[in-house]
Amino acid sequence: MNSISYPFTMKQLLLFTALLVFSHSFSQRSFTKQDAQAIIDTFFEGFHKGDTTLMKSVMADKVIMQTAFTDKKGNHRVTEGTAEKLLNAIANRSEDQIWDERLGGYQVKIDGNLAHVWTPYEFWLNDTFSHCGANAFTLTRQTDGWKIVHLIDSRRRQTCKTKYEEE
Repeated sequence: MNSISYPFTMKQLLLFTALLVFSHSFSQRSFTKQDAQAIIDTFFEGFHKGDTTLMKSVMADKVIMQTAFTDKKGNHRVTEGTAEKLLNAIANRSEDQIWDERLGGYQVKIDGNLAHVWTPYEFWLNDTFSHCGANAFTLTRQTDGWKIVHLIDSRRRQTCKTKYEEE
């Protein structure tokens, strides 16, 4: 009977396999600030083009939408909206309406499966200034990639800083 000699013992082979799997899981590219910014850029590319399919590609199935503002009576308010309402408004806006949300930069924070992106903005309607504020996006890692799960924005017409000014 012939005996076959193997270069590794079973114990060594299992250890090698475990190390290979372990190192592969850590070698996967981590989510970066540039990745987070690209998601927001995709969202606004769809917003400006009226391409709701593109917008939905970076949105979770259920997105919490809110707006913080001061009403005409001076009351501080937070209102709830829906992604469906926003997407319908974009899909059904008339061709003569140009919605131009001009972002004033990005501040990105990432921790594990959570990212937060802050973008000051000015909103222009048909080349006429409408309002300004900031968007605060929350992104999470999901089974199909990183997605927007929460968007809250502030809106005001006064005390707007220019596009690139910092607080």
